[in-house]
Amino acid sequence: MSRHATALPNALERHWQAGLQALKSRAWDRAIAEFGHGARLAPSDRLMWLNLARAQLASGALDAAIDASRQARALMPEDPLACRLLAECLVRQHRFAEAAQVFDAYPPQAARDFEWYQAQGNALFQSQRLQDAVSAFFQALALKIDDALTHYRLGLCFKDLGLTREATECFRTAVSLDNDSTRALALSLLVHEGRQTCDWRLVDQDTAELLQAIDQADDKTGQLLSPFALLAVDATPAQQRRIGEIRAKGLARELKPLPAPAGPRRPGRIRVGYLSSDFHQHATSVLMAELLERRDSSRFEVTLYSHSTNDGSAVMRRVRAACEHFVDVTHMTHVAIAQRMRDDAIDIAVDLKGHTRGSRFELLAQRPAPMQVAYLGYPASTGADYIDYMIGDPVVTPLSHAASYSEHIAQLPNSYQPNDRQRPLPPAPSRASLGLPQDAVVLCCFNQVYKMSPHMLDLWAAILAQAPRAVLWMLAWNPHGQANLQRELEARGVPASRIFWAPKLHLGEHIARLRQADLFLDTWPCNAHTTASEALWAGVPVLTVPGATYASRVAASLVHACGLPDLACASEADYVGLATALANEPQVLQGLKAQLDEHRLALPLFDTDRYASDYEALLQRMFERQQAGLAPTALPAA
Repeated sequence: MSRHATALPNALERHWQAGLQALKSRAWDRAIAEFGHGARLAPSDRLMWLNLARAQLASGALDAAIDASRQARALMPEDPLACRLLAECLVRQHRFAEAAQVFDAYPPQAARDFEWYQAQGNALFQSQRLQDAVSAFFQALALKIDDALTHYRLGLCFKDLGLTREATECFRTAVSLDNDSTRALALSLLVHEGRQTCDWRLVDQDTAELLQAIDQADDKTGQLLSPFALLAVDATPAQQRRIGEIRAKGLARELKPLPAPAGPRRPGRIRVGYLSSDFHQHATSVLMAELLERRDSSRFEVTLYSHSTNDGSAVMRRVRAACEHFVDVTHMTHVAIAQRMRDDAIDIAVDLKGHTRGSRFELLAQRPAPMQVAYLGYPASTGADYIDYMIGDPVVTPLSHAASYSEHIAQLPNSYQPNDRQRPLPPAPSRASLGLPQDAVVLCCFNQVYKMSPHMLDLWAAILAQAPRAVLWMLAWNPHGQANLQRELEARGVPASRIFWAPKLHLGEHIARLRQADLFLDTWPCNAHTTASEALWAGVPVLTVPGATYASRVAASLVHACGLPDLACASEADYVGLATALANEPQVLQGLKAQLDEHRLALPLFDTDRYASDYEALLQRMFERQQAGLAPTALPAA
């Protein structure tokens, strides 16, 4: 940064020049020392404070950087860079609302450039002021219409506003404008969001470009691709693992392992720490609540490291009450969270997020715990060399698939998925009240629409063509998806009179209406997960075809744990054939439903005491290996 020409004492000038040289050399500690001396000598020198904040931000000293950037902003309130720097420091501490307020307080008459509007839009987006963020990004595009990153970020705003079609257009524009990192980033979301509307006109082209980008990605572009976007497309396990590895490495590139703990392990129970942003009304907490409540607290001590929203929900209260400790890490840095885990002497750190939105799993690259585990939240390999185990089961993660995982496979004897016997099971409403025909065989799929594809509709149309009494019942996820699915099915010969739509409801109401379905038709390569266990809990059999990836084997794991392995078909032809046969023999379907109803609490999938015992035995095996000085290895189901 250039410096104003003013008469300075020699000492101040020496600190200034030395600080600039240290910044250029990325010698952050030296830069902090030089600019710090200069700021003490001349506390009204605005550029000295600004550069001190820059050096502190680069070194990760965020509290100090915030203080210095506040000083700089007070001295130069109309300087856009000082405003942006303070906001960036706050964003790095996940203090998004405060960052947005920094821009709110910027004087109306002060100059605003493209970078200012872009930074403002990002802070507003992160603080979920989405309409304001859209306005900021439009202001940025008015100054630089061809900026791919701004189009991408505008798409993120539309995505969170539920404006899927508008989001898709923004991502497509970003792809067309950029041939480097932003294009890769936008491609992954273009494919995912394009599937949310079931507008499949360009789905094959977009997916092919995404898979090509994956195969050609280097470390720079690969770390920007969204591994989550690969779960619902025909990516191979090797492609999923490779992008996971590149992404995990990129996220953790500036994080260094903590020094080895001094001395022996602190005595006491096995200390387990769960890291997540989903300790609220979220599928992960809904699944885990009773597992945490039924655990053996004489052997295990549990801490939740949470960066969740505080929604006040019943499941949030249950999860917190079930554990000894709750630590809100929302505004803590990665380094601070890892150090807190180390100070708490965590034996096994369990990440519940992987490559999903809101994840901070990369902080485990600092090795705060001797054993680090991926569990439940992300159905694929994280690709992280700092995650030791992936918890699965013999169906979802067979040992023959070990090459698909950077982690060692650790198997539970039944399904990997925990379940909550306290989840509601209300009486079923009448079919008439749901708008369903009384005498039909109701085939349903309540998966989110991004999991659907033209090929799945081909299979369903073939089933309906051969089962004249059957109707199809689907979730009305969004208006565009509903309209396009209706049109696509009609084009395949399924009349509108055989297609029924269910609105989104709260969990209890949803499970109650599910009981009026006869058979749940699964999707792949991304199965129903929580949705499938909800159907099985409601007494509805689930028909699936397991594939090569974790996400495509979940439903097979669930039906095996319900004693219905034949519902995991060996091929698509078998899927069509069995669905057709069951739809034409409703008494057989009723027998399967009765089996689920009568034996519900004894089934391994819903026997929480059994699951908790098996799960804790697996954690115990990991702990004992580590304490014996043995390296992680595959742990087959006991």
